[in-house]
Amino acid sequence: MKKTLLFLAFVFSICIYAQDNKPTFEKVGDMVKATYYHNNGEIAQTGYYKDGKLHGEWEMFDEKGQKVAVGTYDMGKRAGKWLFWEGKMLKEVDFTDNRIASVVQLKDSEGVVIKQ
Repeated sequence: MKKTLLFLAFVFSICIYAQDNKPTFEKVGDMVKATYYHNNGEIAQTGYYKDGKLHGEWEMFDEKGQKVAVGTYDMGKRAGKWLFWEGKMLKEVDFTDNRIASVVQLKDSEGVVIKQ
């Protein structure tokens, strides 16, 4: 009985450790690289901070590890072209002054290039 309890305590502690999906931060020059995780351990998003603000390229992933978005921040504001994937659908969203300037659908569900 004592061995069983010790074994269960050991397994429980491993499960708790495996679910420790705290974000990681790494200093890179004058910026900080951040990586955030889903509950299942897959990367949710990764990118950089500068002076405490989102800055540079950021990538977002779903819980299966598939890329769902990529774009650029300029001192906390969305800037330029962002790409969003929804299955085989790809949308290009252009940001100006942190606001959506245009949206273009690049592929339909069959992968055919179209524009809207």
